[in-house]
Amino acid sequence: MTQTPTAPTATAAASGASATERFRTDKSSGVASTPQERVDLLAREVVDALHATIRKHKVTYDEYNALKSWLIGVGDDGEWPLFLDVWVEHVVEEVATEHREGNKGTIEGPYYVPNAPEQGAKGSVPMRDDEPGTPLVWTGQVTSTDGSSLAGAKVELWHADDDGYYSQFAPGLPEWNLRGTFTADEDGRFEITTRKPAPYQIPTDGSCGKLIAAAGWHAWRPAHLHVKVSAPGHELLTAQLYFPGDEHNDDDIASAVKPELVLDPRRAGDGEAVEYGFVLDPVRS
Repeated sequence: MTQTPTAPTATAAASGASATERFRTDKSSGVASTPQERVDLLAREVVDALHATIRKHKVTYDEYNALKSWLIGVGDDGEWPLFLDVWVEHVVEEVATEHREGNKGTIEGPYYVPNAPEQGAKGSVPMRDDEPGTPLVWTGQVTSTDGSSLAGAKVELWHADDDGYYSQFAPGLPEWNLRGTFTADEDGRFEITTRKPAPYQIPTDGSCGKLIAAAGWHAWRPAHLHVKVSAPGHELLTAQLYFPGDEHNDDDIASAVKPELVLDPRRAGDGEAVEYGFVLDPVRS
């Protein structure tokens, strides 16, 4: 399976730089608020685990220098957001949301951008006139764990295009292509028209790609829709929704697929339609 990207082609360095800048803008404030004792605990245990791996496997200086060279390359390529979100985030998400009774979530990934254009309760994500891909109409309802509908709930949707590229992280795409914010009606319902995304490979021309090649892994992610669902007084849900039959649902490079997140689309005219809603947990007091 191969991709046939449209020109101009995105590069790992360029998308990595964009992801790094987006992280610094949106999330880096959390670093300063982490207590010193927590930093001490976590840093010591991570380093201890690394030491244990070195001793267990008798790591050589050549292997150590290869690791050092690779880590320098990850920084030079700006690929720390990609590396952490692909290989680490799914466990952080699992721990952070294990208390929830409502919908299952999964990783955010490195390509979220806040404040996508508002489209109302029923509308289409911004897209090009000739946007490739199968038309997809998605309807759903947002409720609380007690079954009550959540009027005015926000559903933020973003996903890659048919070539596997995200707007604002690849050249040649309109700024808000395939990114939109939808506000549920008085019954908590919404209807979104978009295009069915395709599976894609994470960037392989940078240091993450070198790790994948050296380890003999693959770089594929199954087709997926990214969402953030929010409502006052409720916990934010971040998730990805997948499609049945995708060959990479079982071996996603990011280990982010959960059975509860696989859609059940049906044929509808020249495209597909799917019903999938969300149950949000109230904020814990």
